[in-house]
Amino acid sequence: MATAAWQGVDLRQLAAHVGTPFYLYDAQLLRARIAAIRDLTDAPGLQARYAMKACSAARVLSTMREQGIWIDAVSGNEVLRAQVAGYPMGADTPEVMLSTDVFRDNALEVIHRHKVLPNLGSPAMVQQLADAGYRGPIALRLNPGFGHGHVQGCDTGGPSSKHGMWPQEALAAAQNAECQGMTVTLLHAHVGSGPTTEEFQANMQQLVTFFADCLPAYPHAQAVSLGGGLPYPYKPEAGAIDLEPFGHLLRECQARFSQQTGKNIRVEIEPGRYFVAPVASVVTRVTDIKRTRANAKGPGHTFVMVDAGFCDLVRPAMYGSFHRISVWDAPDDASLEPVVLSGPLCESGDVFTRDDAELLQPRPLPPVQAGDLVLIHDAGAYGNTMSSNYNSIGRAPQVWLDDGAPYLISRRETFEDLVRTECFTPL
Repeated sequence: MATAAWQGVDLRQLAAHVGTPFYLYDAQLLRARIAAIRDLTDAPGLQARYAMKACSAARVLSTMREQGIWIDAVSGNEVLRAQVAGYPMGADTPEVMLSTDVFRDNALEVIHRHKVLPNLGSPAMVQQLADAGYRGPIALRLNPGFGHGHVQGCDTGGPSSKHGMWPQEALAAAQNAECQGMTVTLLHAHVGSGPTTEEFQANMQQLVTFFADCLPAYPHAQAVSLGGGLPYPYKPEAGAIDLEPFGHLLRECQARFSQQTGKNIRVEIEPGRYFVAPVASVVTRVTDIKRTRANAKGPGHTFVMVDAGFCDLVRPAMYGSFHRISVWDAPDDASLEPVVLSGPLCESGDVFTRDDAELLQPRPLPPVQAGDLVLIHDAGAYGNTMSSNYNSIGRAPQVWLDDGAPYLISRRETFEDLVRTECFTPL
């Protein structure tokens, strides 16, 4: 039954208290995921960061900090979120790095005020930083010429990727930085997870060779980041990644870079999805069941209508991403029926059961009726952080479950929250 996934907590009572939909986080599972990465980097010269764009909830960040995980932020406000969660700031600590392809909003101000390490993904950013008066260490994000995200639309390296600088451009940017009083102390790249564990491991091997070729041109480099990209098995048939070969690669990589340069080079990784993907589920309520009949246009379907939409979890609509779905308290031996799980938004794309070609892909589920609770699993990565106010719907609350005790860590947004920033002010 679905109950076992949440330590036996009665979701009906919880749903009655906070309303549906809501995000439910498993604190014990998050700590276990962190421990697996800490074991992976448990050697001198290795360090893990958390790519906090995956899930920036304050409770998640503070748990990362307590376990010694550093932060990779991608906006000024993410840096400020890390500060609220207790991360130290200042020129004497590298615990928070700000990686971005464009300075926008308060990013430059945050770099100056909090002295976080800026990781620059574009040549012009060096001059922009200098013009703003910055002098100090910087990181450069390089495009190694290869890489693949979890779907085709997420290329993280290669000619079709917007991220990072081509190696020749990066060298010119580094020379400009030196002239402006900035020193490149960290080299960074991210080549993504790829569709298989084998491709991820091969990409990492290739990335290590790429950095070994680059390092001699950066004499002040103290660290190299191999990025994130640890795969997560969303589909049941996909096996979990074996971390030990990757850990072996990291230790070899750190020894190789240190021997090559004659100094202790820190090697970093920055998982996001791997830490948090299985940690949260969207809990949603069935509101109705509708059926269409087959005709010349196609087969008929059973539509299970729920109150969560792509404003709450956009990955299936955006990427055709697969998420496990279960019915709360359904008997283990219940018969299954192929259904389409659909949300409340005024969009045909507001469907959670699509394939990566955006076609309906009915999912076998136990019989349901209005009022039943459904869990959309593995929603911890890019779930809440990519949610929106589309259709003027308030963002769903987040509930933290720790050893059987639930805590509200963000409330449901109200109409007043939505219109608070609206104005009509002469400029």
